[in-house]
Amino acid sequence: MTAESCLIPIPSEVTMTFAGFLAGLGVMNIWVAVLIGASGNLFGSLLAFYLGRKMGEEWIRVAIKKWGKWILVHEKDFDMALRWFKKYGQGITFGSRLLPIVRTFISLPAGIAEMNVVKFSVFTFIGSLLWSGVLAFLGLKLGQNWQIIDPYFRKFQILIVGLGIAAVIFYIYHHLKRSKE
Repeated sequence: MTAESCLIPIPSEVTMTFAGFLAGLGVMNIWVAVLIGASGNLFGSLLAFYLGRKMGEEWIRVAIKKWGKWILVHEKDFDMALRWFKKYGQGITFGSRLLPIVRTFISLPAGIAEMNVVKFSVFTFIGSLLWSGVLAFLGLKLGQNWQIIDPYFRKFQILIVGLGIAAVIFYIYHHLKRSKE
């Protein structure tokens, strides 16, 4: 969760649903998993926040152009976060934690705008807590119903894995293509 919030493409949708799944198996406590997930998001977001604050917009643009393709970060995503922050103000720091893509990038404009760090932390933690909770709950429910869907999954296992791999390849190809443009 920390890595995702530091702009490294490790999707929380996978991380937290897996944590919920493990909670369903009794391997971990779901509430602890949600708190750790939200805390990880906060820590990573604070790193990105301070990067935005210390380095500024110009340096971040240069860094994205130079290294963004390696971690699938594009200037277009950064621009979207900037626009949203300017349009919706500091409250988007909370709301964006519930949205894919923007949730990762909103810390940079918040830092650039020199948002109050306490307010940023509260908005980020509460939004991340909700996001982590929903995803962990989905994983928990999947874990509780695994035996029900297992026969169907086994029938289509190769197809599902193939589609998953194709989706990842398409996603990477699409981002690399956008970075060349």
